[in-house]
Amino acid sequence: MSQQFELPTNATEKSLLSIVVPVFNERVMLPLFIARVIPTLEAMNIHWELVMVDDGSEDGSADYIKELITRTPGIRLVKLSRNFGKEAALTAGLENARGDAVIVMDVDLQDPPEHIPAMVECWRTGVDVVLMQRRSRSGETFLKRWSAHLFYRLLSRTSRTDIPVDTGDFRLMSRKAVNVLLQLEERNRYMKGLFAWIGLPTQVIQYDRDPRAAGDTKWDYPALVGLAIEGLTSFSISPLRWATIIGLVAASVGALFGLWIVIKAMTLGVATSGYPSLVAIISFLGGIQLLSIGIVGEYVGKAYMESKQRPLYVTEEVVESPQRLRRQNTSSQSGGTSC
Repeated sequence: MSQQFELPTNATEKSLLSIVVPVFNERVMLPLFIARVIPTLEAMNIHWELVMVDDGSEDGSADYIKELITRTPGIRLVKLSRNFGKEAALTAGLENARGDAVIVMDVDLQDPPEHIPAMVECWRTGVDVVLMQRRSRSGETFLKRWSAHLFYRLLSRTSRTDIPVDTGDFRLMSRKAVNVLLQLEERNRYMKGLFAWIGLPTQVIQYDRDPRAAGDTKWDYPALVGLAIEGLTSFSISPLRWATIIGLVAASVGALFGLWIVIKAMTLGVATSGYPSLVAIISFLGGIQLLSIGIVGEYVGKAYMESKQRPLYVTEEVVESPQRLRRQNTSSQSGGTSC
């Protein structure tokens, strides 16, 4: 699955920067994104390429990118055969990126492209990963901010891998970091955890996340809950331990309750109604059992999917202009954020 690219022969004078952007039904956002990211890249003293992965869009996003390629060198479209999910699309983009450094970002402009020059400058100091940490999250509801805050800290405390809090996919990785990441061939991919798992020297830059520029988010609450469960079960066995502890507590409570009934009947002569207490105990223990079976099933299901060894995605086509890279010779500009 993994590929390892070297610097193209026609880009040896300067480093090559790859921008990987997953796209799913973002036709409204694409012109706005291009209007901001292209000028930012053109102002930098670096070769660049924009790798856009269409993850089975149905709104004409792929057609727009194809038309854009005809008049904008440096853009490549990786069109997947259907919607495989963002984690698979990110992997497809990383496998098709040729850069010495690779930046992953979303197309919704919540992660401002104007931070790219500062990220590159940090990378040039010798770090392998430039991690963008959210200082604020504009345009999001209190519930979403609070749940995200809680989830990141729960994941950080339960995971065996040190997963930074308040971070998304927006980051820069060196070619070394990308090649290490592409060696991980698991099918159940929680990319934020995989990014953290590789380690390597990391520099953190804090930034303020902007509201979505246009269109609707593809991440509703059920999808976010599913992603949270994926993260917890991919990088921690704590849920299994929680199920064991809950089972022990439930068994202890049941034993103490039964003992209390016996003592009360023998010492006080108080008769205990059997039906209500029995229903309560059965309902409680039944819920605990179903919860435990569900947690165990989540891990068994992951092992089952891994055993199939199916590819993460299927590429329908790759489209790029004959002039694969954009080369700029102007002086490098700062993005306003220091390393």
